[in-house]
Amino acid sequence: MRDDVPQAAAAGGTPANRPPAEIKKAHERSETFGLLVGTRPDYDVLSSTALELKREQNHVLCMQAMPVMETLHEQIANTHSMIVLTDAQGLILHSIGDDDFLPRAAKVALLAGANWAEDQQGTNAIGTALAELRPMVVHGDQHYLAANHFMTCSSVPILDPYGDVAGVLDVTGDHRSYHQHTMALARMSVQMIENHLFTATFREALRVSFHGRPEFLGTLMEGIVAFTADGRFLSANRSAQFQLGMPLAALRAHTLPSLFDVTCAQLIERMRTSADQHLMLNLGNSAVVCARVQFRRAAQMPGNRPPEVHDTANPSARATGAQAQGAAAGLSRLKYLDTGDPQVASVITKVRKVIDKDIPILITGETGTGKELLAQAIHNDSSRRDGPFTAVNCASIPESLIESELFGYEEGAFTGARRKGAIGKLLQADGGTLFLDEIGDMPHPLQARLLRVLQERVVNPLGSTKAIPVNLSIICATHRDLRDMIAQNRFREDLYYRLNGLTVRLPPLRDRTDLAIVVQKMLQYESHGNAYGNAQESAHQPSLSIEPEVMALFESCAWPGNFRQLCNLLRTAAAMVDEDGVIRREHLPDDFFDNVSCRNTPTPCDTPGTPVTPVTPVAQPNADVQATANTRLQDVATAAIASALTHHGGNVSAAARALGVSRTTIYRRMPSVEPTDH
Repeated sequence: MRDDVPQAAAAGGTPANRPPAEIKKAHERSETFGLLVGTRPDYDVLSSTALELKREQNHVLCMQAMPVMETLHEQIANTHSMIVLTDAQGLILHSIGDDDFLPRAAKVALLAGANWAEDQQGTNAIGTALAELRPMVVHGDQHYLAANHFMTCSSVPILDPYGDVAGVLDVTGDHRSYHQHTMALARMSVQMIENHLFTATFREALRVSFHGRPEFLGTLMEGIVAFTADGRFLSANRSAQFQLGMPLAALRAHTLPSLFDVTCAQLIERMRTSADQHLMLNLGNSAVVCARVQFRRAAQMPGNRPPEVHDTANPSARATGAQAQGAAAGLSRLKYLDTGDPQVASVITKVRKVIDKDIPILITGETGTGKELLAQAIHNDSSRRDGPFTAVNCASIPESLIESELFGYEEGAFTGARRKGAIGKLLQADGGTLFLDEIGDMPHPLQARLLRVLQERVVNPLGSTKAIPVNLSIICATHRDLRDMIAQNRFREDLYYRLNGLTVRLPPLRDRTDLAIVVQKMLQYESHGNAYGNAQESAHQPSLSIEPEVMALFESCAWPGNFRQLCNLLRTAAAMVDEDGVIRREHLPDDFFDNVSCRNTPTPCDTPGTPVTPVTPVAQPNADVQATANTRLQDVATAAIASALTHHGGNVSAAARALGVSRTTIYRRMPSVEPTDH
């Protein structure tokens, strides 16, 4: 990660002033990769399926960059050039350009699916910009491979709102027709992309746009800083870092009052009472800037209905461990949920394809695996993001009240009803998303009423004869086996098929391969404070880390409580750490070690489709009988896996999908199976 400001971004130069030492260093790296100057490039272009997956994983970047690329193309049309967008590893996601240059570009694989990292193609603007983390121009024979000498390439890294590299924007053309202004246009385009990413990421935050000269507000030169509702710093774009005179790392220690000499309440009050759309604010260096403030914490409901405050601003909201993971990632968006586990990545890819297509989504998985967080991320990535996200836990509301909670009621509808009635959750979700958590616990008689709403898109409040139209998206979640409940007449079959347009399963924490990344993000969240803590106090907390022995214990834990258990454990350990901030074995609660000791014991979760039911302990005659029982259970699981592998010709991925378990589970139970990329 690099906290550059616009002056640093201005570096990169032209073929005339490129320091030879910089290219020499890149050539030396190319030699260490074992590349030869005369080697014929091997671009290893991805298949269309694999490329589509990469584009889905970089969905937000592509969405924000493509319009800018089109505009840039109009500016450099007829210059025998191509514009290329890559991911953070140098893989080309999209490319557009002049028709006369495309055939030559294809010969050097300047097309989507080719990888231009330095270890693949030697010194080149894309790969070297990623290696140096700065804009680069590589001209003609400065390319390491002779096959690329006919080109001049100008590349600029794209940083996400947290200062991490998201990709590269590159302009490549014939080296004989290089223009001095190409790099300047590329840098401006990247600044536009970064500002778009920033605004999209912090859509629900308090955003302060500012500049010393009012005419620069609304332009690329304006600084933008995002804060939480209580004034904690979230991030700042490059222009803001330059104007404030601090890199992103230093700004993270600040708050709204320390940067702009105004509290949140004062700023919102000034914004509310000011007749002018611009405000004058003081910077810490005594400079005065003109500012524009945007703040949207709650979504306004249609008509005269009261606003529905998002859960992140509702102190009574359930603070699950999965929500804490989302906060650690910075924002509840699908991009930030993809932390490296292939099962989760597959879920995200699937849901992205059905967003905004009026297809209901059913999320399954054990309790505490982050089902509500995924639902919130789906909502935030949809066109309904400006509408409310209304969550209802069907298991937590008494059966006698759930109907009135969902549908609302008129005044006098029943004894104890509020004066003037109440708006139900269905109407509160109008224009947005209704999330029905634990849908399997909804009373059977109420399922018929819900089915009617889904079919007719109208709501009849209790005690009312009026049918009120409603426009909402439905996402449901459950840890139960709904098919088994249908067989027992406990869940309506017609409602089931109405809700499961797309069914996805979140893996339990013990089967995820990204545990270390998840723990790291949650520790960052604890280190820098959270929505339920005191931001001022959290600023003085030490950065938290985990001793390797403890991380090994985490990898061996069964995590029956999934993210809820992990969140509570880390929060407790964070409160007990010493001044160095390192979490050690002695900081862990005693009951945690019980979960570690039973890590290798088969659980109901290892068997696909098996509901988790309480098991009454039975006294065993002796330890040998207990060991025999455990061995038999392991034999059953091993036999099932062996049968699935045989049926699918040794394809581990296919066998895992058929069994409903992760590949990690198969490797753990069948050590002789070699890991594959099937």
